[in-house]
Amino acid sequence: MTAVLVIVLQNTESVETRLLFMTATMPRAALLAIIMLIGVLIGILTTLGLSGGKSDNKQEPKSCQLSEEKGDSMVTKSLLKLFILFGILLFLTGCNDKIEPGTTGAGPSSTVNTAVAVAVISNQPFVYEALGTITARDSTTLSGKIMGVVKAVNVKEGDPVRKGDILVVLDERQVAAGLRQSEAGLDEAGKAETAAVSARNAARAGAELAQATYSRYQKLYKEESATRQEFEEVEARHRQAKAALSQAEAIVAAARSRVQQAQAGVSGASLYKKDATILAPYDGVVTAKLINVGDLASPGTLLLTLEKTGGFQAELVLPEHHIQAIQIGQTIDISIPDQEGMPQITGTVQTIAPAADLRSRSFLVKIRLPQTEILRSGMFARVSIPVGEDGMLLIPESAQIVEGQLTGYFMVDDAAIARFRLMRTGRHFKDQIEIISGLKPGTRYVVSPPAELKDGMKVKAAS
Repeated sequence: MTAVLVIVLQNTESVETRLLFMTATMPRAALLAIIMLIGVLIGILTTLGLSGGKSDNKQEPKSCQLSEEKGDSMVTKSLLKLFILFGILLFLTGCNDKIEPGTTGAGPSSTVNTAVAVAVISNQPFVYEALGTITARDSTTLSGKIMGVVKAVNVKEGDPVRKGDILVVLDERQVAAGLRQSEAGLDEAGKAETAAVSARNAARAGAELAQATYSRYQKLYKEESATRQEFEEVEARHRQAKAALSQAEAIVAAARSRVQQAQAGVSGASLYKKDATILAPYDGVVTAKLINVGDLASPGTLLLTLEKTGGFQAELVLPEHHIQAIQIGQTIDISIPDQEGMPQITGTVQTIAPAADLRSRSFLVKIRLPQTEILRSGMFARVSIPVGEDGMLLIPESAQIVEGQLTGYFMVDDAAIARFRLMRTGRHFKDQIEIISGLKPGTRYVVSPPAELKDGMKVKAAS
């Protein structure tokens, strides 16, 4: 192997000269691989020289050993020179390598016909966005008027009801007993009234007789046909009869009052009996069931909550410095953020509280909403209240391009070349959006970028 390497590397200078020209255009990776290979060869030759010298010292003549050692030394020196040469070349190529700056390829040369507009500042109403809650226009909480055990609950949450439907039934035995007692009292009062009337009639008859006797004795006394004692006795009986008649009439009046009282008791007991059955006051929907069968309902116990069908309203609290911006009958735009794809709703201001809350210095405002099946009580709403005008930069929503989390547009420069630029958007106004940054007034942009439009394409403004 040593002899072969000596033959190959005999003309070192010519090899070095050739390698110098060969490696001038060689890649850095190839030079690095060659240097590593030469280093491995040097290590192998060194190892072979050491091991060969130790094993054959005693067997070969001294002259042969000297010649072989001389050849190994020459091979090692040649490889070392090549190793140094390739290292220098690698360093020089590393220093001379120049990384060209990255450039984007030339954009498409095709032309796209599309509408181009100029960004301008326009005056738009300044809107105060208030937070509101959707509620039913009419909501009722039904409660019990009597004490009794709940016998039946015929509805649950979400059930529609019609006016007059039986919702809850209470045990009416106690009420029925009270009704019977009231009816018995009415009967007794009626009989007492009859007896009082009879006594009054008797007293009236006695009074009439006493009056006639008195008139007769008065005439006889004037004619001196009757003594004074007889006349005074007749006069006394006459006054007693009149007093008895007055007393009888008072008893009749009292009896009639007791009859009326008993009648009122019967009417109240009859109403209590009706109150044992809870009926729907109007057409609506059950929103809450607050009692179950077997519960004891006392007067004032909450049973059910109903919402009347026919529309909803938005309730909001408006600060006092914006209260002059609205008035009764004004139309207001309302949006439901959690309902994706739901268009804005236009409502009418129905109620403005005449007095502000003392703590928050704000007014309660109710906005009547049109009837729709999407709305539900308790929904979160955003109410847009115009409180003035403000200049802002708006562009059509069609000009907006969304790429992942980036939002941009196509700007048209002076050379009519489309350039994609990023922008930051703000509020939405129907089919337009507010531009906060990324677009300046006077900039030309593509109104509705077609799908084939790419950055660098030439744009021809469509007429």
